[in-house]
Amino acid sequence: MNQSETRRILELVRGGELSVADAVLKLKMQPFEDIGFAKLDHHRALRQGVAEVVYGAGKTPEQILQIAAAMLPREKRTILITRLSPEAAGVLRSSYPLHYHEMARMGVIGELPAPDGIGKIVVATGGTSDMPVAEEAALTVEVLGNTVVRIYDVGVAGLHRLLAHLDEIMSAKVIIAVAGMEGALASVIGGLADCPVIGVPTSVGYGANFGGISALLAMLTSCSAGVTVVNIDNGFGAGFSASMINRMK
Repeated sequence: MNQSETRRILELVRGGELSVADAVLKLKMQPFEDIGFAKLDHHRALRQGVAEVVYGAGKTPEQILQIAAAMLPREKRTILITRLSPEAAGVLRSSYPLHYHEMARMGVIGELPAPDGIGKIVVATGGTSDMPVAEEAALTVEVLGNTVVRIYDVGVAGLHRLLAHLDEIMSAKVIIAVAGMEGALASVIGGLADCPVIGVPTSVGYGANFGGISALLAMLTSCSAGVTVVNIDNGFGAGFSASMINRMK
């Protein structure tokens, strides 16, 4: 939005011709910035409370660099880039103070905000092999201003490992359960917790796991009430949803 458009809306509010609520709606509906190969939604934070997140997979390092260059003058908060390759991270790091998290395949430009969410978000995994997806969820949670508690390798093959963390589970505001194989972790945690549980099926598993489909179907058919499910390996989506829940007043 340019200054003349903003001024016109504010003048209408001052003159009583436009309500504050309608003015906010107009601000939310302002156009994007077209940089040729991408259209940047600078007003997403106004509409949704969170600035646009860059999906790095499929984009060239140069495209990601141009997107970051267009976003930085407008965004005051941290810029998050998901599914970022090491090669693209190297290109970005040459121009910006990028923090690259290799396991999560995520890049962060800027500093993490101080946590101001209502409570703690627990991220739990069935096994160590699920950690890349879990770290994507956990880092998303942190970038969006929440406190995260990591509980890794607590799958149902050794249930006592999970039961050793009952205090963290029962005091959480939201729990993200990340698991491959048969995906049973979400159901078990759902039966222990009094908060929303977000299941994240992963593609970890042997042949009949079908690249995560068996874990996805198991979580979708969970008998534990309060369990919702995101797509296979979608740690970012789980982290984003958990943050929205944790910030509801």
